[in-house]
Amino acid sequence: MARLPLEGIRILDMTVVWAGTYCTMLLADLGAEVIRIESIQTLPPITRGTMAHPPKAVIEGMPAFVAAMPGRDPGERPWNRYPLFNAHARNKLSMTVDLLRPEGMEIFKRLVKISDGFIENNVTETMDKLGISYEMLQEQTREIIMLRMPAYGNSGPYKNYRSFGIHMEGVIGHTLLRGYADRDPSCNTNVYTADAAGGVQGAFAMLAALHYRNRTGKGQLIELAQAENMVPYLGQFFMDYSMNGRRNTTLGNRHSTSVQGCYRCKGEDRWVNITLATDGEWRAFCGVAGLEELAHVDRFADAEARYAHHDEIDGLIARWTADRDHYEVMEILQNAGIAAGPVLDQRDAHNDPHLQARGTFEEASQEDVGTHLYTGSPYKMSETPIKIRRGPVQLGQDNEYVYKTLLEMSDEEYVRLERDGHIGMDFADHVL
Repeated sequence: MARLPLEGIRILDMTVVWAGTYCTMLLADLGAEVIRIESIQTLPPITRGTMAHPPKAVIEGMPAFVAAMPGRDPGERPWNRYPLFNAHARNKLSMTVDLLRPEGMEIFKRLVKISDGFIENNVTETMDKLGISYEMLQEQTREIIMLRMPAYGNSGPYKNYRSFGIHMEGVIGHTLLRGYADRDPSCNTNVYTADAAGGVQGAFAMLAALHYRNRTGKGQLIELAQAENMVPYLGQFFMDYSMNGRRNTTLGNRHSTSVQGCYRCKGEDRWVNITLATDGEWRAFCGVAGLEELAHVDRFADAEARYAHHDEIDGLIARWTADRDHYEVMEILQNAGIAAGPVLDQRDAHNDPHLQARGTFEEASQEDVGTHLYTGSPYKMSETPIKIRRGPVQLGQDNEYVYKTLLEMSDEEYVRLERDGHIGMDFADHVL
């Protein structure tokens, strides 16, 4: 098999939650040796779970994105079973060290000397308190690339504000664009678009910096403010305000110019999304739905007229879809040149024939969680195929490799560091 694009690149990973862990996963997929820097003395926020040793009753009452472990059972090592972490933990390594002690920081510095990049997405003050800065990393190697991914950047009045996806979504105005006109924002479900977008942009920025270093020999500091990174994703709304002074509100499932909606189909909780953007698509829909007499009436004559009668058209579409399977609706409309797609839950998506045919899901194993299907790489490369080479990394799984092979420590040193609480695969008893 051909070498992967980033083979030979070593990235130190001190990321949390989703955005940072997704970023480093994308780099690991490409062949980078991504080493998670973890500690058995502290539990990072909502990364390897919210508690080190949660009772089963607590797990059963938690939302799926942090607690959908097999059987809702925490097992002996819950921190290796959390789905939010494991979804982005493939192809990585993990070592443990206590950075709050001088010896731990010296170990970290030794690792920096032999690494190409360092990535973190913590609150700005977290790195400040640890004493980890770009200047400190440069003292170890001038070629280091540091990627910082705080929610609001490392400057400005919000720099030390704590934030998860829902908070960034609110600050950039995304929350008020979601939901439905007859409900207030408190009814919205949580969406973490900024995390996913930040992960992708972070990986892109690291690749750009690596390319620059290859040309110049120089490392650099990258600052990626996740909230700001999301603004271009809402560009049309910001431009509308900038140019026209308009403040947009939620459209629900609708589009700003086309007839669009989510329509009930035959079966329990079955739905389909349909968009009619052009005159030709409207006429095509009328043809397949047996509504030829409406194809050319004045009130539906063009996009503007149809949008003015959106509610009426919604009723026509809903009556047609109600007695049909959601896949059947998609196939009929797609064959007529109309954008349409079924609304799937996770079970449906796993069994979707298109995703199955493309090999979207891949098996991966890990001792504490077993063998399961995970989403594979979002893109396919003809010369350097991207695969899940290793399942979700366990806490401290690669301590021996990092300490003995990379740092060339003796067995005696390793045992002492293990005894002193730097090295381990289980959180210390005091970590709740």
